[in-house]
Amino acid sequence: MGRIVFRELHGLVLLDKPLGLSSNQALQEVRRLFRAAKGGHTGALDPLATGLLPLCFGEGTKLAAHLLGARKAYRATCRLGITTTTGDLEGEVANERAVPNLDDAAIEAALAPLRGRIRQVPPVYSAIKQGGEPLYAKARRGEAVDVPAREVDVYRLVLAGREGDLLHLEIECGTGTYIRSLAVDLGEALGCGAHLTALRRIWVEPFTSPRMHTLDELRERAGQGDDVLLEALLPVSAAVAHLPALHLDAAQSQAIAQGRRIALDGTGIPSGLCAAFADDGALLALVERGPDGLLRVQRGFNLPPGG
Repeated sequence: MGRIVFRELHGLVLLDKPLGLSSNQALQEVRRLFRAAKGGHTGALDPLATGLLPLCFGEGTKLAAHLLGARKAYRATCRLGITTTTGDLEGEVANERAVPNLDDAAIEAALAPLRGRIRQVPPVYSAIKQGGEPLYAKARRGEAVDVPAREVDVYRLVLAGREGDLLHLEIECGTGTYIRSLAVDLGEALGCGAHLTALRRIWVEPFTSPRMHTLDELRERAGQGDDVLLEALLPVSAAVAHLPALHLDAAQSQAIAQGRRIALDGTGIPSGLCAAFADDGALLALVERGPDGLLRVQRGFNLPPGG
C-alpha cells in the first residue's frame, strides 16, 4: 500500500463508533480514509461504548469545543448486584451483593435524585486530568486517587425496560456527565450495587436525528471512489445550523474576516452566539453581540464559498 497523501479537507463525519475501538483509534482510521490533514473528535466514547461520535476535519476542528458542551442522549444497560473497579465491564469484580425484590416504583424512587442538576463523582478510571495526568494512569499504578464531586446536568433519566437484574436506561445529559457513575450511584441507592454493561450514544446536539456512518460503510464508500466517500462529509456549517444565521454583505464580511467589530443596523440581532455567513455563502465566524451592540468574533473560519 502506497504512502497516504493527506489533503486540506473541511467538514464533519457522523461516525457510528464500533465496540472495542477507542475514539482516537476510530478518528485516525476515518481520517486516513478521507486523507484529511487535520482531524479531531468531539468528546470521547469509551471503547466499550458505541454510537454517535462526531468527527471534525480541517476548519471543522475549530467547532469541537462547542460540540463538547452539547446536550447528549444515551441508551445504557446496567447489571444490579455486582460492582467493578471501573464501574463497567472493563474492571475486575469488586463486590457482589444480593439483589432485593424491586418493583418499578422502587427503581423510580432511586432514579429521581439522579435527575436535574446533581453532584457526581467521576470514575477513578477516567480521562479527567489531575496534576497534568489522566486519573486512569494514576489508578493503574495503584495510587490513591481522590476525585472531587462536580455538578452535572441530567435532563432525562428513565427506566426503559428490565430483564432480571439488567436495567435498560434512557438518558439525556449535559457535558461532563459519566453514565458509569450514574449506574454506580443507582446501584448504591438500590442497596445492591451495579455496573454498566452496555452504552450507546444516540445523539449529540445539534445532530438530534443523525445519519450515522459505520466504519464498514465508509471503507466501502472509499473503495467506490472519492466522490462517493465525500457524500458522507457534512459541511462545517451543519454544526451551527441550530444557531441564528446572519448573512453579511461584502464590506461586513471583510471586516469580520479581519476580526473587527461591526454594527448591523435594523436587523434585530439576537443575543447569544450567531453564525455569520459571508457574501459568498461561506461560514465566516461565530459572533456575539457585545454590550455596545457591536458584533464581536468569537471564532473565525477560513472556508471556501458555501463551506
